[in-house]
Amino acid sequence: MVSSAPLNLDGIRSTLATMSLGHALYLHQDLPSTNKEALSLAQNGAAHGTVVIAESQSGGYGRHGRAWFSPPGLNIYCSVIVREMGEHLSLSQWLSWLPLVSALAVIEAVQQLAAVSLSLKWPNDLLLYDRKVGGILCESSFATSNDPIVVIGIGLNVNVPPVSFPEELRPIAASLLEASRRPIDRNRLIAHLLLELEHCRGELRTHGPVRLRQAYTAHCATLGRQVRVLFTNEQPIVGIAEALSADGALQVRILSPHPHSQPTPLVDVRAADVVHLRE
Repeated sequence: MVSSAPLNLDGIRSTLATMSLGHALYLHQDLPSTNKEALSLAQNGAAHGTVVIAESQSGGYGRHGRAWFSPPGLNIYCSVIVREMGEHLSLSQWLSWLPLVSALAVIEAVQQLAAVSLSLKWPNDLLLYDRKVGGILCESSFATSNDPIVVIGIGLNVNVPPVSFPEELRPIAASLLEASRRPIDRNRLIAHLLLELEHCRGELRTHGPVRLRQAYTAHCATLGRQVRVLFTNEQPIVGIAEALSADGALQVRILSPHPHSQPTPLVDVRAADVVHLRE
């Protein structure tokens, strides 16, 4: 088993350079879910920037409630309470862009600290070698109709040896260790991740998503790919993912069964599972 130094508050704070994120920091050995703990704190008045971290989760989950593999002592399970939406975005834009720019912040932090290049699968999966290495789950609670409290949940596989994944996950899961070839200091990575998240969230709040949209597009492995889009209550579609809309929706051009027909319209996908199809 890979040696991974334990998380500790002094180790995180020693390189923490944020203005607000992580100044209130809670570290647990085990939680059912860092997101649930952070939501509870937020609803009881916890300040903007409060961070909840766990060494392991007994009930970690991702989008649509899917279980998240959360072994102890190897990875990052972290939830950040974000308040103060700002005045430059609508509520729907804020809620749709925040998961995307959070994912962008994680890959920028990983690149800078660990020299590992990740890509993005829309909307907020982190990929290494086309396998999932992490993900973002944002959950909202509303103090008022125009002032949402958002908990940004981050799960990132850091020091898991490939053989330690459950057999059913090995074809689809990865950890940073595979690319770094050495254990990564999770305390420093968390501090750096919070700094990048603060920068990206601050830019979204004050300047909107223009530059962030360009940066996300540059890292997005979904764009240009043939994809299958699985909706909750509609028929799936197959098409080419062409672009991101101004509100962060994935724009998919449905494939026509007739090769010489007129181009089909773009479909804006906002809430669905997107599957990359092998070409």
